[in-house]
Amino acid sequence: MSEESQGFGAAIWETVKTIFWALLIAGVFRTLFFQPFWIPSSSMKDTLLIGDFLFVNKMSYGYSYASCPNIKIARFGVDIDASDICGFLDGDNTRLFGSEPKQGDVVVFRHPVTHQDYIKRLVGLPGDKVQMKGGVLYLNDEPVKIEEAGPFTEVKEPQGPEGRFPRCTNDPVGEDGVCVKQRQIETLPNGVAHSMLNIQPNEDLDDTKAFTVPEGHFFFMGDNRDNSLDSRVLQTSFGVGMVPFENLIGRADRVMFSSAGRSMLFFWTWRSDRFFKAID
Repeated sequence: MSEESQGFGAAIWETVKTIFWALLIAGVFRTLFFQPFWIPSSSMKDTLLIGDFLFVNKMSYGYSYASCPNIKIARFGVDIDASDICGFLDGDNTRLFGSEPKQGDVVVFRHPVTHQDYIKRLVGLPGDKVQMKGGVLYLNDEPVKIEEAGPFTEVKEPQGPEGRFPRCTNDPVGEDGVCVKQRQIETLPNGVAHSMLNIQPNEDLDDTKAFTVPEGHFFFMGDNRDNSLDSRVLQTSFGVGMVPFENLIGRADRVMFSSAGRSMLFFWTWRSDRFFKAID
């Protein structure tokens, strides 16, 4: 074999090793520390907008099987679930170095049925009684404090990769018109205050039965209350239901940047006012 061939083979081998170590380091970083997450839907408006990009802090609540990443590359037929990698940790609803989440945390968790990653606000802790009455959240038979915060407005236009139009209180609104929603500040019993939106009165999920959160589980709701499938809907491939402790992935603390376009790569559509924005 010539020196030139040997040199070429060595270069290829070095490239393979570099890619291997880069992927390994990235995998360890994503599994143990921070996971990137791009907001695909409007269920957390106006706290989180479609196109917000953030990192989920996986150190917040410790580690479980859900800490392992899903690897989905549809183009190449790759569909590896976290349970395929870390399934040996699944089933006992415990966590390594576990730390209890706090009421009001914005949490990314694995859907108990579909295994998709969801992001919602934690409102009910184990043992809590949770109910919606007339669009007001009741915790342990007490209504939470609500204050009017003025309207939330946005342009009626296709949003995100799916190109969905927002729902509006003042519908029907034509494309490029002003879409208005009612905005309120909700204060939870532990003092955490956050913005929430209300689109229409008397929506199906504005009045629910009373739920009691079982031990080792949590109750989640979206801040865009009339446009969120969450723990108010029984656990199926459609609803979320009660979420086990082991399904929590981490806490969302800060938006890194945000794109109003069809892709986060369209830098000319980035929202300049959302760089490094803290999540309340």
